[in-house]
Amino acid sequence: MYINRQLKEKLQQMTSIYPVITLTGPRQSGKSTLLKSSFPDYHYISLEDIDLREFATRDPRGFLATYPDHVIIDEAQRVPSLFSYLQSKVDAVDDPGMYLLAGSHNFLLMESINQSLAGRTAVLKLLPFSHAELRDGGILPESSNAEIFKGAYPRLYDKQIAPTDYYPYYIQTYVERDVRQMKNIGDLSTFIRFLKLCAGRIGQLLNISSLANECGISVPTAKSWISILEASYICYILEPDWNNFAKRLVKTPKLYFYDTGLACSLLEIKDAGQIETHFLRGSLFENMVINSFIKQAWNQGMEADLRFWRDSQGNEVDLLQYGCESPVAYEIKSSSTYSPDFFKGLSKWASLSGVATDSLNVIYGGQTNLNTSQGHLIAWSNAEHAMPFPSHSTLANNMK
Repeated sequence: MYINRQLKEKLQQMTSIYPVITLTGPRQSGKSTLLKSSFPDYHYISLEDIDLREFATRDPRGFLATYPDHVIIDEAQRVPSLFSYLQSKVDAVDDPGMYLLAGSHNFLLMESINQSLAGRTAVLKLLPFSHAELRDGGILPESSNAEIFKGAYPRLYDKQIAPTDYYPYYIQTYVERDVRQMKNIGDLSTFIRFLKLCAGRIGQLLNISSLANECGISVPTAKSWISILEASYICYILEPDWNNFAKRLVKTPKLYFYDTGLACSLLEIKDAGQIETHFLRGSLFENMVINSFIKQAWNQGMEADLRFWRDSQGNEVDLLQYGCESPVAYEIKSSSTYSPDFFKGLSKWASLSGVATDSLNVIYGGQTNLNTSQGHLIAWSNAEHAMPFPSHSTLANNMK
């Protein structure tokens, strides 16, 4: 089963402009499948293959002479020394679409790119399926709870694997292979505990000291491990918006997961029905909705400029989207029943920022869309259609 990916159009466009295209994202998000299906005439090689990796490491010039053009190189970060030779090859030929690079370690991959391929590659990011991709592919889970629980990794849908049979092995593979490649962590069981504690803090202000203390590690170690989770597309940080107003505002970021199914597994949630009464249901729902904003931006080859707002009195807006003519604000509520109180934080923020009511939105767990005097009420299943398309592309910032 192949599901069409929204990133395909931008990916094909960039291969007509840049000699090298870099596609990054979490392991098993569908990078290899997208590249092979979009460019069937390209030669595919993976540097996970020991013999090919040895060839590329020991004889990089011979390797590139063997694969001179129209080549997909998967897990490219496995041979960092290859990138400087790629630079020389690209500079000598400079044809568009020569090499398509893919990798699941953002830190290792981008470090090599920044050193050798700056200005020669477009960097695109692929996350697991978006809500629209699931819907258009006819594989959309039957409810928001089911979508939260199952997550969006393609293999779950392609092979009909139960989340309880998929994520524990994904986590084990991630820790044993990916984490060890990025940093030599001696006590992997402590790292797993740290990962689970992070899942328990979804949508909360990130108190590094508290997290470190509960896990029994130092604060510098906790910061380092958060960076590892970010670099491998497990977690991300949502920064607060605190520069615009005179009032005292919260300056601590929040923590989210790129896939709610993975988070549910770490929280030891065993089925979708359990989410309905789970103490983190609201946070998991919020996480799923914010992920849809990130996926929409990345699938267009753009960066998602997202923040949240909270003041010292507890007034809060879950999500602010910048990059449009004016910021657009969203409150995210898992409840399926509308209440005018949903707009309380939005109205407070609007009175300070001077943004019009038309830019205020509530995304909720119901199915009805309404235009109220306070702003727009948007059904969670229609959230992607309600996102304004940013007026400027930040793809230029990704051309390394």
